[in-house]
Amino acid sequence: MEGLTLVRVASWARLPQLVWLCAFTAAVCLAARDVAAQAEFENKVRISEEGQFRIIESNGWPDHAPGAFPRRGNPNRATPQQYRFRVPLNPVIAPDGGGSPLGRWFWGVALNGVPFEAGTAEAWNNNPRSGWHYEAATGFLDLGLDEHHAHVQPSGAYHYHAMPTGLLQRRGGDAGRMVQIAWAADGFPVYSDRAHRRAEDAGSELTVMRSSYVLKKGARPASAGGPGGNYDGRFTEDFEYAPGSGDLDACNGRFGVTPEFPGGTYYYCITSAFPFVPRKWHGTPDQSFVKAGPPPGGVPGQRPGPPGRPSPSGQNPQGAPPGAQNGAPPPPPNRPVK
Repeated sequence: MEGLTLVRVASWARLPQLVWLCAFTAAVCLAARDVAAQAEFENKVRISEEGQFRIIESNGWPDHAPGAFPRRGNPNRATPQQYRFRVPLNPVIAPDGGGSPLGRWFWGVALNGVPFEAGTAEAWNNNPRSGWHYEAATGFLDLGLDEHHAHVQPSGAYHYHAMPTGLLQRRGGDAGRMVQIAWAADGFPVYSDRAHRRAEDAGSELTVMRSSYVLKKGARPASAGGPGGNYDGRFTEDFEYAPGSGDLDACNGRFGVTPEFPGGTYYYCITSAFPFVPRKWHGTPDQSFVKAGPPPGGVPGQRPGPPGRPSPSGQNPQGAPPGAQNGAPPPPPNRPVK
């Protein structure tokens, strides 16, 4: 009896280990299932031209292996979507400096059909009206970004918040040439952060483009509805545009020659420092990039002109609203397949 009692005590002592082992095994099995499921998906993207627009249709699945989701910081499972974006073949300039996504738009779409998001939905104290929005790529809040600076929305939509590393590698890297990686919602091309030192000289050396945004100095305003503390890059509002401090403008772009546009165009760069993905458009975004209905107040006014160069006068053809150039009605907003 004494020996039996000892065996029972030993068994109870091992119970927490057995529980942990079962939980660990279940987690490994679930992760393996998710990886296997992701392996079954493949990238599908089709780029064509219709009238005055470039049409990008995709299932939103990358052409590189995404990180494993769910993961710490992001509990969502990545699944294929159904997108139909359109971007103007002749981008329209926003004369007041460009509009901002305001969290209701995809900022652009990569050449592999995966969308870009400029900001996040996370705010101080979970209050979007606080005026303080967390950054995804500065490292203060773990939102589960993978090695391609992407994560997943609750809808299953995989999307980028900074440089799409895997896509850049798939396109051969940017060590010896400028590499286009996306189209912005306004129709202007998007490149990595390596461009010609002299913007309009294709023979000049490549160099890393520097953002012209800087971290604010000192402390955030003290208020009951704010986070307080010093500016440290935790929030979007910790940064400000400092003209001339870098190579790029307030939209994180500039005018210059590129391999695809030897005559010159306005283009954006995805930079390694804030804002990473631009927070403004130089032109007028198409409504197909709206995630769920039009943003409050609409989009800034517009006028046509050749790539990156505003016309001195003129209005949008037919007086059409943004995303409805030449009088065509805007397409319905992109809604991920449920």
